[in-house]
Amino acid sequence: MRASPVAQQEGSAGSLTDVPGVRVGHATDTRRPTGCTAILFDQAVTAGADYDGSAPGEMLGVMLQPVSPLERIHGILLTGGGPMGLEAVSGAVRYLEATQVGYDWGVPNVRIPIVVGAVIDDLSLGDGRIRPDADLARRACEAATTAPVAEGSFGVGAGATVGKMFRSRGMGGMKGGLGTVAMRSGDVIVAALSVVNCAGDVLDWRTGRIVAGARQRDGRTFVNSAAQLRRDLDTSTPRADRRLDDQPFRATTLTIIATNVTLDKTSLTKLAMMTNTGAARAINPYHTNGDGDQVLTISTSRITPNVSLTALGAVAADAASQAILRGVEQAIGLDTWPAVRDLR
Repeated sequence: MRASPVAQQEGSAGSLTDVPGVRVGHATDTRRPTGCTAILFDQAVTAGADYDGSAPGEMLGVMLQPVSPLERIHGILLTGGGPMGLEAVSGAVRYLEATQVGYDWGVPNVRIPIVVGAVIDDLSLGDGRIRPDADLARRACEAATTAPVAEGSFGVGAGATVGKMFRSRGMGGMKGGLGTVAMRSGDVIVAALSVVNCAGDVLDWRTGRIVAGARQRDGRTFVNSAAQLRRDLDTSTPRADRRLDDQPFRATTLTIIATNVTLDKTSLTKLAMMTNTGAARAINPYHTNGDGDQVLTISTSRITPNVSLTALGAVAADAASQAILRGVEQAIGLDTWPAVRDLR
């Protein structure tokens, strides 16, 4: 029997909702480990993105490119369920439309909310025919508040797993999850939220120690995925001993960066690129052939301080690496997917 997530929650390191104007809500499906996390805004926010993964599951993210004339969005929905889980985004769109949030389309009584969707694959946990839908997304939107974001196995983090490239060799992975942190310097706030569902291992980048990832057959010793992949380059070993579970769509880390600093879309795109360097500190290997990693960045444009984009990017990278670490530290284990707390 696993302890309840609420009872296991550890001290907060800040939250995405520390940025004024940002609200976050979870909805978790009780039938199997999957769910949605909605990120909503008091006013439309400027947004950017960096898609470096091989197979990102997303909706409307292409409009965040600097070449697109679209500057602002009204919400983000993070969901489990693999590519089919993207249908849940429609629930967030309908929720915002019903509350008169969205672009004025010049048609009477019609508002068009722009909701960017991003998905992880959690279909191997439980009955994969059970996936987040529009109703679950609506519930996540209804739950969105400015309170500190619940971390670990809530919402989209419910079915997240890590270290899963060698499962066909009898080397199991571990439970991933959702983590969030906020960093403040004077009036400037930079916050991160990460959903950790990576193929590789999660490291404490300060020490290089593997915190969660692929486990040896004893269930407790780490494989060290990067070292194992180096050994796999030796083609003299049988091919069956070099099998790799790295198919497209099967693994993804989603990271959201929010700041109150006024930034345009091009600057937010650069911020997302710099954020990815922080994720690479915490995940190894990162951006594998099967990963669909995504970074979305948003600005609520509350302040316009004289600070450099480089400084913001450096802080965002640190925030992302810390959020990823918290994602696995706060997770609650499942029967065949132990959490960090289970191995202590």
